[in-house]
Amino acid sequence: MATNIVSILIDDLGVRDLGCFGSTFYETPRLDALAREGMRFMNAYASCPVCSPTRAALMSGKYPARVGVTNWIGGNNSGKLSAVPYLHYLPLEEVSVARALREGGYQTWHVGKWHLGDEPFYPEKHGFDVNVGGCEMGGPMRGKYRSPYYNPRLTDGPVGEYLTDRLTEETIALIRKRDRSRPFYLNLCHYAVHIPIVSPPELVEKYKAKAKAMHLDVVDPFVKGERMPFLPRREGDDPGYVHRRIVQSDPAYAAMIENLDTNIGCMLDVLAEEGLVEDTLVAFMSDNGGVATSEGSPTCNLPWSEGKGWNAEGGTRVCQIMRYPRKIAASSTCHTPVTTTDFYPTYLEVAGLPLRPEQHVDGVSMMPLFGNPGASLPREAIFWHYPHYSNQGGTPAASLVTGDGRWKLIEFFEDGHLELYDLVDDPSETRNLASHNAEMTRRLYAMLQAWQKDVSAKIPEANPEYERLRPKIPNNAHV
Repeated sequence: MATNIVSILIDDLGVRDLGCFGSTFYETPRLDALAREGMRFMNAYASCPVCSPTRAALMSGKYPARVGVTNWIGGNNSGKLSAVPYLHYLPLEEVSVARALREGGYQTWHVGKWHLGDEPFYPEKHGFDVNVGGCEMGGPMRGKYRSPYYNPRLTDGPVGEYLTDRLTEETIALIRKRDRSRPFYLNLCHYAVHIPIVSPPELVEKYKAKAKAMHLDVVDPFVKGERMPFLPRREGDDPGYVHRRIVQSDPAYAAMIENLDTNIGCMLDVLAEEGLVEDTLVAFMSDNGGVATSEGSPTCNLPWSEGKGWNAEGGTRVCQIMRYPRKIAASSTCHTPVTTTDFYPTYLEVAGLPLRPEQHVDGVSMMPLFGNPGASLPREAIFWHYPHYSNQGGTPAASLVTGDGRWKLIEFFEDGHLELYDLVDDPSETRNLASHNAEMTRRLYAMLQAWQKDVSAKIPEANPEYERLRPKIPNNAHV
């Protein structure tokens, strides 16, 4: 029997935001159970520290720099360096994984966030038979987690209906009403836990009480850091400072995660009720690290440094779980580095369809890891190219992690300096070894430069307007 594929992509979920990945404040019993039934990937990476590029990588099997979608669509900050141009849509020339699976006989459904272009580039133009809620927006329309949604691909529900609940209902209806003669591919992309943090009030109260019981309510969760590196969007504005969260203690964010966990559990229950567990691959992942340095800094990724918008580990490391009873042993753990591009060839191989190496040129199938979690994959490194100023305080940079997951090199474009970290001994990236291990630095930098050339990566240039436009800081100002 053909294998169904349920691909769950969460927005802005941090690497420590699940109980099974180390959180002691957030409660995620259903996803913890999914991990016990399948495999946790402990060195899983998103293809970019922000959302749209990772989503493009998932659909195309290519690194974002190769596709041309290198920033969240709509982002346009500048600083010491000028803004780098990028595509504001996923090109129709890319044969998406949905199109490949549909050509192989699959029903293809998209539910939730898309953020890969406006109407000419919506999911239905990229191989999806059904599109529920997918449009050009990176978050809920007008920040609406409650109906009315103002979403061109989602009808309004009763006033006050919660968006995550509604998307689950739509998903369950698709599963129950499916064509039972054909397998299905579900691309489930919840808008949660993207800001604004809007949660069921009763759950917020639960976590306020929990924070008090754990004495977290008396801990200042923030450390004020450096000034934001990007220029103000309007003359006279001040971008402000980085504010790093150092402890998970936000009741509203915890409530949002529990609601998300419950909803995913409801969908998994329906798979069981329909007798689909054995014949379905369930893959769970996030599009980037958790928001830990700005925009309310709702979560903390420590010991991984920083978060969304940074090339640091907290910006790109993500929770990843896969359940596939035919191939994956329960309660298994994999430490081999994997990344978003790898899902495309994995899904094709699981489906028994021919691989398309000319399309998923940067993806490597994870299937060999299913039966042997200690295996390595045939690549030298995983690469990132984020030549933009993020809203969260990150500056333009490129990086790589070696295929064994040990060495990490970061190139910072503002001044060209390099940082080298041994992630085995220093997972928090506190000791820059670039000057101590010059040979490794040179070798990895040559590898990074060759890759940048191969993907035609755009390198940011000096901004001639920076000195004129940057906020003037009084001499007595300090952090």
